[in-house]
Amino acid sequence: MAHNHDDHHGHDNTPADFSRAFAIGTALNLIFVLVEGGYGFMANSLALMADAGHNLSDVMALLLAWGSMIMARRAATARHTYGFKKATILVSLGSALFLYAAIGVILWEAVGRLRAPAEVNGMAITVVAAIGVAINTATALLFMAGRKDDLNIKGAFLHMAADAAVSAGVVVAGLVIVATGWNWLDPLISIAIALVVLIAGWGLLKDSLHLTMAGVPAHIEAEVVLDYLTGLPGVQCVHDLHIWAASTTENVLTAHLVMPDGGDDTFLHETAEHLRHEFAIHHTTIQIEQEDVNGVCHINNKDQGCCWPRRTAS
Repeated sequence: MAHNHDDHHGHDNTPADFSRAFAIGTALNLIFVLVEGGYGFMANSLALMADAGHNLSDVMALLLAWGSMIMARRAATARHTYGFKKATILVSLGSALFLYAAIGVILWEAVGRLRAPAEVNGMAITVVAAIGVAINTATALLFMAGRKDDLNIKGAFLHMAADAAVSAGVVVAGLVIVATGWNWLDPLISIAIALVVLIAGWGLLKDSLHLTMAGVPAHIEAEVVLDYLTGLPGVQCVHDLHIWAASTTENVLTAHLVMPDGGDDTFLHETAEHLRHEFAIHHTTIQIEQEDVNGVCHINNKDQGCCWPRRTAS
């Protein structure tokens, strides 16, 4: 008779608390949006107003990311057994979409200004944008420590780092306008801003969509995990292996291991610990089967995977 053993081995991997960083970053950027938008209007600068609109989208993204971090800390319920951690993934997707919405607005206005350039105040552009460089750089530094471990924090960092680079470009444009009177440079730099935002947001959008579709997190090689499991002592085969993200910081694995001699709790716990430390998989559920009842997988072979079509070794 087949012996089934389910092991739910979870570890608390609550996202680091970046509340202070979010509070400071949101406050600084909101104040700057008001200043930049006001001066952009008075200086008749599309570059400043476009950057202010982009920064406003960043303020919204910071608020949403902050809110999702708070939601991720809520306890699981009977209706939401994983808690509300998935909000961090949804917000990272929303953050990327905010970026692309800002691109559309900037490009629309910039094309109109290129056709009919308006006179702008180059010195006002330079001073305000320089302030933006300082504020955005300081805000990006607040999120630098967590950018490698949390896609949500990475999104906030990328938003702020891109803004700092954009503001630096606006400073240069302002100085050139002061020196040459080339007012057409204002909408041109706005288009450059849009392109920078496009490039900065693509990775975030792609990763967020991938996780939303229950894709394997980028830092985990599913085939390496499969090879590890099939190489465990007593394991004849692995089938129904699934790896996905419960949040931007927590990963989940489920798998069926065919073990003719069965397995004990020590085997299950040691396997879960290895998966956590080596692959950053925090919630593991393993079912042990003593025989391959349905004929889903028969052999332990690196060249022929039992979970999905795998590349044939050359």
